[in-house]
This record gives sequence, C-alpha cells and structure tokens, in this order.
Amino acid sequence: MKKQIVLAALAIIFSLGSVFAQDMQRQTPEERTKATMEKLAPLSLTADQSVKVNTAFLEFYTARQKSMEEMRAAGSFDREAMTAKNKELSDARDGKLKAVLTEDQLKKWKEEIEPSLRPQRKQQ
Repeated sequence: MKKQIVLAALAIIFSLGSVFAQDMQRQTPEERTKATMEKLAPLSLTADQSVKVNTAFLEFYTARQKSMEEMRAAGSFDREAMTAKNKELSDARDGKLKAVLTEDQLKKWKEEIEPSLRPQRKQQ
C-alpha cells in the first residue's frame, strides 16, 4: 500500500513538472517583440513610433537569438563573451530607440519598463 501511495505521489510530481516546463519554453523573437510592445503601452507611442520601435526590438531579439544559437553550436558557453555581446546588442537597440522616442518616453523606458523585462533571479 505504501508503495502505491509513493508511486502515485511521484507520478503527480512528474506530471506537474512537465506542465510547468511547457510554459518555460523559449519564445520566438516575434513573441518577445509582441510582449515587449504590450509593456510599452504607457509610452503612448504614435503609429510611426510604434512601427520603428517594433522593428528595433524585433532586430534586437533576432540578433540575440542568433548569437545564442551560434554559441551553443560552438559548444562553448563563455559567460563573459555572451554578456559583452548582449551589451553590444542592447546599446544598438537603445541607440535606435533614442532616435525615435521623445526624452520623456526614453526616460520612462529606462527607469520603469526596461527593468521589468529582465528576468528576476531568486534571492538565496
């Protein structure tokens, strides 16, 4: 009887783990761009700004995904190299945003919206 209870509990744990793992799948650059654009709603972008900002984020997420795939294909994951590449890509994206957004919009982006896009790490 105890074995059956333990096996049932393990089955439940593994099935819940697979359900949560499906939600954690990687998003495509298009999905990330769409989610980011939804978070940019408080900026009240004009139609022209929206198109340009959407393009900037799509290029950013596509380039970031490509660099991650290249690093995985090479078989070596150099954390410092990836950090440097991400910084380079972020700086290029921010340069494009600076050309499109007003000063107030850019300030709100940097202070409120951009930090909310970074994954939160658990404190240990």
